[in-house]
Amino acid sequence: MDQKKILTYEGLRNLETELQDLKVVKRKEVSQKIKEAREQGDLSENAEYDAAKDEQRDIEARIEEIEKILKNAEVVVEDEVDLDKISVGCQVKIYDCEFDEELNYKIVGSTEASSLKGKISNESPVGKALIGAKVGDTIEVETQAGTMKYKVLEIQRSN
Repeated sequence: MDQKKILTYEGLRNLETELQDLKVVKRKEVSQKIKEAREQGDLSENAEYDAAKDEQRDIEARIEEIEKILKNAEVVVEDEVDLDKISVGCQVKIYDCEFDEELNYKIVGSTEASSLKGKISNESPVGKALIGAKVGDTIEVETQAGTMKYKVLEIQRSN
């Protein structure tokens, strides 16, 4: 039994768009590259052919991966997220007790996580510790750098 993948609507849309692009655009591009490489003759020493076949394999693997995620997706309706406690789909403001700074995160499913965009996974150490916490709670997270303490300042709907 495959594990359910939690997605926000944005994450779902992004995956559907990527899947469509892979199936419609990328498949055509790579089959054209393969066709052109074949026309060059001897395939045994044809680097373009090998590269195109590798690219084709990667595209098909990614299509399969996305289809599997979508098949097992559980979409979080962000408008219905309970703001009394932290859950997937909400925006949180926390205070880092050690570094004396406020941090803003959106809690998302693991397939959408992107630390550069402030999106942390509900399966990451910080995400796991935050799930279920309420405003005013202080949580501790075991990280490679030691125990970190965060105080929950705000829980909002993500925008």
